[in-house]
Amino acid sequence: MSNDTRITGFILMGFSAAPELQTVCGLFFLVMYVAVIMSNLLLITLITLDLKLQTPMYFFLKNLSLLDIFFISVPIPNFFINSITHNNSISILGCALQVFLMTSFASGDVFVLTAMSYDHYVAICCPLHYETIMSSGNCVLMVGVSWAIGVLFGALYTAGTFSMPFCGSIVIPQFFCDVPSLLRISCSDILVVIYTSLGMGVCLGMSCFICVVISYFYIFSTVLKIPTTKGQSKAFATCLPHLTVFSVFIVTACFVYLKPPSVVPSISDRLFSVLHTVLPPALNPVIYSLRNSDVKRALKRLQQNLCPSGSLHVTIQSNCPWFCGSHIKQIL
Repeated sequence: MSNDTRITGFILMGFSAAPELQTVCGLFFLVMYVAVIMSNLLLITLITLDLKLQTPMYFFLKNLSLLDIFFISVPIPNFFINSITHNNSISILGCALQVFLMTSFASGDVFVLTAMSYDHYVAICCPLHYETIMSSGNCVLMVGVSWAIGVLFGALYTAGTFSMPFCGSIVIPQFFCDVPSLLRISCSDILVVIYTSLGMGVCLGMSCFICVVISYFYIFSTVLKIPTTKGQSKAFATCLPHLTVFSVFIVTACFVYLKPPSVVPSISDRLFSVLHTVLPPALNPVIYSLRNSDVKRALKRLQQNLCPSGSLHVTIQSNCPWFCGSHIKQIL
């Protein structure tokens, strides 16, 4: 006889069973969430309004910030509401939506970061063909493909995960729904679909990682041939922020999704999930703002234009090309 019971919802474990600590954790996450959203929105505003930032590198960076905003907006607001109301339940539909959205935006992040590494490669290794290769149409196509493949993987992972029956425990040892936690409470012996999708995700992630490694191998080989130390410093200053953001995202994702599942859920699993969810979106605007002179100058110009003591100066440049040459000049 089978005593399987169909599950209609789950309970997210969170970080503490004490109501007071739940509220403190919720407020702490809310503060981090607001800071991440505001910093990424500021970066998007600067790139959109400043004509000198209308280059492919900043076009990719704007899309990366947009993906980061969507990515962090999936689990954190829901966790805050659960912490304040002390109600950690979530429906199957809500859980499936979280898995779909977070997988889609995370996949889009990886592809946009890979496209940014290719942009750096073309700018440094093929500067004479840069405008032809990285045209506006090609950049839009690369970003569109990144978003589309992200949505495709999100749908694949969600369909594979929720095609299996769940039974037994309804407690998810996380503060949001993720695939590893859902696999722990699955009662299905046939995991071909989900393991196939996981394998495809790992293969595609490794492909992006290899592409980035190859790009930077050629980039560093070319940079070391630059005769002046100043030119080398500018090239490294352009590439290191992207390499840092990509490394943080990949490393935290590996800890979350490739770590062998423990028999007893630990607090470290949830801490790694927090790092993967919050750290990359938080580091992106900070790194590109502190290490990038173009962004600093754009912020100063925005402050001057918004100064109440003076009039608002708007510079209109007719027939402004997609490339103003600042990206290549900054590198070379």
